[in-house]
Amino acid sequence: MDREPLTLFALNASRAFGEAVAARLGVALGAHEEREFEDGEHKIRPLENVRGKDVYAIQSLYADAAQSVNDKLIRLLVFLGALRDADAAHVTAIVPYLAYARKDARTQPRDPVTTRYIAQLFEAVGADRVVTLDVHNLAAFQNAFRCRTDHLEATGLFARHFAAALATDKNVAVVSPDPGGVKRAERLRQALERALKRDIASAFMQKTRAKGEMRAGKLVGDVAGCGVIVIDDLISTGGTLRSAAEACRAHGATRVYCAATHGLFTGNANQALAAEAIASVAVTDTVPPFRLDPALAAKKLTVLSTAELFAQAIQRIHSGGSIVELLEA
Repeated sequence: MDREPLTLFALNASRAFGEAVAARLGVALGAHEEREFEDGEHKIRPLENVRGKDVYAIQSLYADAAQSVNDKLIRLLVFLGALRDADAAHVTAIVPYLAYARKDARTQPRDPVTTRYIAQLFEAVGADRVVTLDVHNLAAFQNAFRCRTDHLEATGLFARHFAAALATDKNVAVVSPDPGGVKRAERLRQALERALKRDIASAFMQKTRAKGEMRAGKLVGDVAGCGVIVIDDLISTGGTLRSAAEACRAHGATRVYCAATHGLFTGNANQALAAEAIASVAVTDTVPPFRLDPALAAKKLTVLSTAELFAQAIQRIHSGGSIVELLEA
């Protein structure tokens, strides 16, 4: 049975994304105020009554020219706290890209476990639920939070996109650029098998550490004569995907597509993605590709919308529907 009513907010930095989600839900975004003080502090509050309502707040946590990751995080946390203090019945944070998710374990002495600390911040301000998409380490994410979480996946979006692109390829393979992403690649492989109704091969790249830096190792699996998709959770500098693409071509792949849910495109990403071994790149809209060279983006980049996915998730959470069925659709 529906909770009544559903109220959706989008913070200013994620306004365009929020409007796309709101349009698919058939609701208007709630009014809110964001102010900056001279010393850099923030004030943010809802401008409408939320007492007793089921409230959702959208903010994707990536840095841009206007706001750092930390600015966006603190604004979201303060807003969630304000909603709770205004007596909202349920408060859900919709975080398409969740920052600090990559540091989820101690790999050196006295390392921070940042994923857990971020989870505690959401819990401290009274968030009932956090919804995000394709975190770096799903097990770490699920174990970090004590409030309820929903983890969405872009597998279906990528499967539909690449099923069309690879329809004429006699052989197809899905490749993980590292051993940690094998399960992600396997989910895409299975989805492509259902879409294309034929067997899809799989492979992965080993990784080696030299002088504290991770480097691509050997390709494990056969990709000769295949159209290949290299799938990862995010693209930062693009070096990992470039190395994987070049290895696949060296082992006989006919062409290589790259895909990642979150396109950060930092550092030397433009040079990496311009590599001849990479035919094209697909990402979602959780992070706008503002750092990528426009000419390169026009030539190689496809951005897939996640607005419908998040709208469906919000509607199902609100009405008591199944997120598992949504991801299996």
